[in-house]
Amino acid sequence: MVRSRSCCSKNMDQKITYDDYQLPVVFLPSYENPPAWIPAQERIHNPDYNNELTQFLPRTVVLKKPPGAQLGFNIRGGKASQLGIFISKVVPDSDAHRAGLQEGDQVLSVNDVDFQDIEHSRAVEILKTAREILMNVHYFPYNYQRQKERTVH
Repeated sequence: MVRSRSCCSKNMDQKITYDDYQLPVVFLPSYENPPAWIPAQERIHNPDYNNELTQFLPRTVVLKKPPGAQLGFNIRGGKASQLGIFISKVVPDSDAHRAGLQEGDQVLSVNDVDFQDIEHSRAVEILKTAREILMNVHYFPYNYQRQKERTVH
């Protein structure tokens, strides 16, 4: 006599056996070994530790763009990626470069328009049509890497 092991019941009358139960498929990221432990008093001089956190604070960048001039930077991302708009390239020696924009900066807003949940095409339109650009950005390399993995813009 074969007995069925019951797991949980759908209804009072019908039971699902363990053999019929569909397990969810879960994809986990590959494991990365943590860095070697270093005593706290030695971390300030260790090159593996960046103790300067001010680079991650939001900052304001002002750019003036003459008619027909290039912006001096490219963006990627948008609403579809759910990670925001990021600076993906800065032209060396451009006004954007001199203003301090860098690859990996997340654009928080431009001329008081929220860029954290905006379509890519709308963001490009705003940046190309503005003569003066007042941008709030912050350096966010972690989400920028995730953005690069998700999008082709």
